[in-house]
Amino acid sequence: MKKIVVNKEACIGCGACVAIDSEHFAFNDEGLSHPISAENLESSDLSNAIDSCPTSAISIKEVDGEEETDSEDNDECCGECECCCNHKEAEE
Repeated sequence: MKKIVVNKEACIGCGACVAIDSEHFAFNDEGLSHPISAENLESSDLSNAIDSCPTSAISIKEVDGEEETDSEDNDECCGECECCCNHKEAEE
């Protein structure tokens, strides 16, 4: 399974990805980008958003179910998306 990953250490919150592809990105409470969907990963808007990131903070990673659940990227669930939040509901 593939998912979008935003490196929180590299993201500067410029908003390019959110402006280009609001289907996949939104701002979190810290003003940084986070993925909100793992659907339609082949879209041209997503590709443009990744290419437009000035710090190269965005990537698409191949993960298996176990890695996704244990991933550091999922420790702080936004509660708004399917890509990082579904596993939290299943654990409860």
